[in-house]
Amino acid sequence: MQHLDHGRLVFLALGESEADTDETTHLDTCAHCRGEVESLRHVAGLGTSTRSLRELPAPPEALWQGILADVREAEATPAGAAGSVRRQPPTEADAPTGTGSAIPPAPGARSRGRRVRWRRWVTTGLTAAAAALLGVVGTLVVVRSGEGTTDPAGEQVVLASAPLAAYGPTPPQARGEARVFDDGRLHLHVANLPEVPGYYEVWLINPTNGRMFSVGVLGTGSDVLLPLPPTVDLTEYSVVDISAERFDDDPGHSGDSLLRGVLAR
Repeated sequence: MQHLDHGRLVFLALGESEADTDETTHLDTCAHCRGEVESLRHVAGLGTSTRSLRELPAPPEALWQGILADVREAEATPAGAAGSVRRQPPTEADAPTGTGSAIPPAPGARSRGRRVRWRRWVTTGLTAAAAALLGVVGTLVVVRSGEGTTDPAGEQVVLASAPLAAYGPTPPQARGEARVFDDGRLHLHVANLPEVPGYYEVWLINPTNGRMFSVGVLGTGSDVLLPLPPTVDLTEYSVVDISAERFDDDPGHSGDSLLRGVLAR
């Protein structure tokens, strides 16, 4: 069975992309790929759980040196190491049942096998950790640049803003705030959103004719900055909506709105 591309699994785990029908079918039947997605989501979740931190302590130098040493060892492993391990004489695990004493593994086969598995683990772990760290660093930049000001993005001018309140059956403690900056970005801060089986999506809606378009995905954090189309007219598309969406290959609004608010200048 051919597994899904590792980079694709990262995007799926971070919620940056939706699985198509073939990918969904593969994940339902492939424990390996499904396990990788779950591991990547766990690492990303660890990263987003630190978004409220204002000051991060510097990691010990020995930690970085250990990571670098492991990565360099993995990079130094020949590309064909996995193949060379398979070409070794049969190991004890390869010996057929009932054939007598097992043939001992060739010298160095197990160590090379460990290096191959470690190299793959390092690649997977560092990819997911880097993705999660980017999210944490991006949030920290937003928070730190806003210290001492009312603007979490630095000296940005707020063109319009809206408090976001619970909509429909959403628990009343759910809330949020939307602000449009003069650089064309929409800043969202949310709190107490109910858990959903899919993901949160951000929309701008024209209350006159009901037309809408998706601005982007909120993700699992409480803050996000999303770019707006340069031609959007906020006097027409004045309603900010956060919806609960499912991984169903339907790009339209689910009809399940969690938060809404009207932008005012």
